[in-house]
Amino acid sequence: MEKIVFYILALLMIVFAIASVTSRKMLRSVVYLLFVLIGIAGIYFLIDYNFLAAIQLTIYAGGIIVLVIFSVLLVHHIEMELELAKISKQILTGVLCLFGLGVFLATIYSYDFKVVENYKTTTVADIGSGLLSYDRGGFILPFEVISILLLAAMIGAIIIGKGDKLTQKDETI
Repeated sequence: MEKIVFYILALLMIVFAIASVTSRKMLRSVVYLLFVLIGIAGIYFLIDYNFLAAIQLTIYAGGIIVLVIFSVLLVHHIEMELELAKISKQILTGVLCLFGLGVFLATIYSYDFKVVENYKTTTVADIGSGLLSYDRGGFILPFEVISILLLAAMIGAIIIGKGDKLTQKDETI
């Protein structure tokens, strides 16, 4: 049953990822990206990483996507269409994607994966003490870098929201 759910989630994520990069409507692309991020959280729930799935839904699907949607709605018209790239760039991108897919598949099929039974359960308290620990194996530095990333996302949303108002000089003088 888990295999079927995994393949359904993987197929949905692939379809929405392709729809996200091929859609000419900006808002639709962002919504398709939201579905991809929700699918990733579904994979995390499937492998019993509940805390990581909750973080995925909260930070990425909840926070970053909402910032992007608000910036799109504030700056551009809701039905804004993106311009198409030249055919030479489309062909180059397609060839590079096929090359990357080939490297990925060659790597996956050349490695012999072994199933490892994991009997250790990690609680949220263990994760919290590990995140805020200065000791060896602690993650205080990445925890602080994430806060800087969120601050940069907020500043970026403000700059996008301002649009041309930041670059134009006041012409009323």
